[in-house]
Amino acid sequence: MEFWFTEVHTPNFQIKVRVNRTLEVRRTTYQEMAVLDTVDFGRMLVLDGYIQTTEADEFIYHEMIAHVPLFTHSNPQRVLVIGGGDGGVVREVLRHKSVEAVDHVEIDEAVTEASRRWLPSISHALDDPRVQQHFTDGVEFVRLAAKKRGGVYDVIIVDSTDPLGPAVGLFGPVFYRNCRNALRPGGLLTVQSESPWFTRHAMLRSFHGIRRSFPLTKVYLAHIPTYSTYAWSFTIASDGVDPEQADIPGPLPFETNYYTPAIHRAAFALPAFLGRILAAPEPEDLTRQFKAELEDGGNGRNG
Repeated sequence: MEFWFTEVHTPNFQIKVRVNRTLEVRRTTYQEMAVLDTVDFGRMLVLDGYIQTTEADEFIYHEMIAHVPLFTHSNPQRVLVIGGGDGGVVREVLRHKSVEAVDHVEIDEAVTEASRRWLPSISHALDDPRVQQHFTDGVEFVRLAAKKRGGVYDVIIVDSTDPLGPAVGLFGPVFYRNCRNALRPGGLLTVQSESPWFTRHAMLRSFHGIRRSFPLTKVYLAHIPTYSTYAWSFTIASDGVDPEQADIPGPLPFETNYYTPAIHRAAFALPAFLGRILAAPEPEDLTRQFKAELEDGGNGRNG
């Protein structure tokens, strides 16, 4: 008998992954969580029916969301990671010797507990003394940080779940405005911004929402086998520091499995259809949504 996990993208398109056994399934305070042992990808974390990470291909996502902003910044010392309860982003951030402190904000402590139990190769860096964990609402955490004069962080990385349930507030213009205010001069914001193919509206919501607060906003891509069947997008923003002009050391100060200086630069080379989508005016429905959210100050919670 065979067992398969199915991730549904549309009524007409699904991804199936063969499963050896179920390690854990539970309803947390915020979402449905499962940890599965799969045939091809090792242990897999699933939230609300969507693949979050696997032992086999996690390095692609975590290296690209962390190293692109951290190698762009000239001297990143304080970093804020929102979401990413599995600990993979924190692990990659701490490989940069200049980093002195990491605030890690995750609303669902159960995700981190499960990751510590089942995914130690991903979560082990959470025990580093430079890491301060906060099991709280990321939207509110950033709102409070934004009030501190001069900014707090050199880099903010938002490793959120999909824009459903507890993560909705992490895709809004109020949150992005607060991120801008929480950054020091020269700081960078990087977020996972969904699939340009299956969740294009969410990608545009991130891109246009961020662009309202940052003078320089760009999208870059990486190819992650278990994330849909096309490239995954990330959006990076700054007050003017251009990630395409980053002075990346060569050779790199540590070994990577996906990220290289050449990959860093090539990731910003977008296919023509995506370039046209991003160059188009802000969609009218997003303009209406953003207007309402900005008027009421923004609501939502960190996933």
